[in-house]
Amino acid sequence: MNETSGQGRATLVRDGVELGERDVTLLRAIDDTGSVAKASTNLGRSRARDLSRIEALEAVFGDLVERYRGGSGGGGSKLTDNATRLLNQYERLQVALSATAQVPETVLEGTVSAISGELADVTTSVGTVRGLHDGVTCGALVQVRIEGDSLTVLDPAAAPDPDSTSARNHLSGTVTEIEQGETVFTASIDVDGAVFRVLVTEESVDQLELVSGREIVLTWKATATRLAHEA
Repeated sequence: MNETSGQGRATLVRDGVELGERDVTLLRAIDDTGSVAKASTNLGRSRARDLSRIEALEAVFGDLVERYRGGSGGGGSKLTDNATRLLNQYERLQVALSATAQVPETVLEGTVSAISGELADVTTSVGTVRGLHDGVTCGALVQVRIEGDSLTVLDPAAAPDPDSTSARNHLSGTVTEIEQGETVFTASIDVDGAVFRVLVTEESVDQLELVSGREIVLTWKATATRLAHEA
């Protein structure tokens, strides 16, 4: 399992499925209320969607919520030990990332090649990158800004199909340097001459064997990519 963060928030990733802040909020609410229905109501969410999301998470992360029927209380739900371990892991990662004073940023330059709603495709030196735009037009020169805490580093063998979703960017690169900070590491990833700086935990460095020369896959959400007009 890989650890990363998005826009300052931690994310646990396994087999391409992300367990993020919204999921953690749901699990904690279930723990507090002892019921999926009550947790969904308190959060103003759909119980059916929350149950579906729990099933999707459990398919890759293992059992998270134990549901039981009957009894004097009429049944309910409680978190499994596995869920508690994941929540503790998430909290440790969030604390580590929150303690990071500065988040590195990668800036690319490119030309807008297509627009689809709030997202735009930009042709850059590393290929086509998709991100959020604010009123750009096709042919416009823009800067693509990607913060290091929104990037996920994956083993190429475990990376999802790049065409599986248009909501994510996928690039292959090579680790050139690993810098150890007080709480997290910063990995420098070379992608066709452009250097991406990524925040990773010590556990991820060990699990992914991130050393100089290691081939990896970078992936990040299009909604975590900001496009800015060139000056």
